[in-house]
Amino acid sequence: MTSAPMVSICLPTCDRPELIVECLDSCLAQTYPHIEILIGDDSRDDLTQQLIAARYAHDARIRYVRNEPPLGQARNVASLFERASGALFMLIHDDDYLVLEGVARLAALWQRYPHLEVAFGDQYEVDASGRVDVRRSAALNAAFHRKRRAQGMQASPGRTGLVQMFPNNGWLALAALVRRVGYHEDAGACCDFVFGVELCLAASHVHYLHEYVSYYRRTPVSISRSTRVSPFAAAFTAYSFVLGLSLDASLEAARRTALRRLAPIVVSLHARHDAPLAALRVALDRPDAYAYGLSPRFYYHLALIARALLAVFVRQRPRAPRFP
Repeated sequence: MTSAPMVSICLPTCDRPELIVECLDSCLAQTYPHIEILIGDDSRDDLTQQLIAARYAHDARIRYVRNEPPLGQARNVASLFERASGALFMLIHDDDYLVLEGVARLAALWQRYPHLEVAFGDQYEVDASGRVDVRRSAALNAAFHRKRRAQGMQASPGRTGLVQMFPNNGWLALAALVRRVGYHEDAGACCDFVFGVELCLAASHVHYLHEYVSYYRRTPVSISRSTRVSPFAAAFTAYSFVLGLSLDASLEAARRTALRRLAPIVVSLHARHDAPLAALRVALDRPDAYAYGLSPRFYYHLALIARALLAVFVRQRPRAPRFP
């Protein structure tokens, strides 16, 4: 791309009018001039619709749609991608927001790398009230392999997706590639992760910028009502998804890295939700996730499994008959 392309910022929202203002204002304040902002509203009431009409009706950059009936997270995002007209797409969830120069920092990479397909940067971590924790932000990015030595064009884009370097939002990517990969409804609460992995697997030119471009707000609920039903579904789906991927041999090490991250979460959740045998099976299948028995987490999880087994035994034990 030789000229500054139009960037479509896609903003799915659901029942969070108290947060979307900060997100939307951060989009409108971007120093990059060529943007459009598409909002897909899955809210159960009309509070967000009224807010958008009252506060932003004058701004032609905003294109708002109320989804009736609600579409759910994946279909909502997919509908935004379909409506967008830019050459580059960005996704930002309603509880997160952008650094002032976030879009400009990523879009500038296309001037340096005309064949670039995907770009992403670092995320600040903020609490529910929006306070930035610099130390936790650095730890968050380091945990997902976003470090200075990793900056630049990624030698293995597929690895970038598998080890979760690629963030859940705040990225920039070619519209055609994003539409081709798409958001999958069957991925449920895991659709962000599945999309990120598949996008990186499909791309040949992915760039990581070691600069902050967005704010990630840590909250206990997800963006759509469908994901609130089970906050644990994402880890299970992600684990099964990674296991089932058909990968080139060069990406098997990245698969193992991904499974090492996910397996202990899956073990803990199985044990806490009355599936001790499933928990034990995953723990024994992934000994590398517990440093081959050298991790204290392994013994803690064994204790959880034992407690869950005992609870199942007690519930299934025949009860003595009661006589009048």
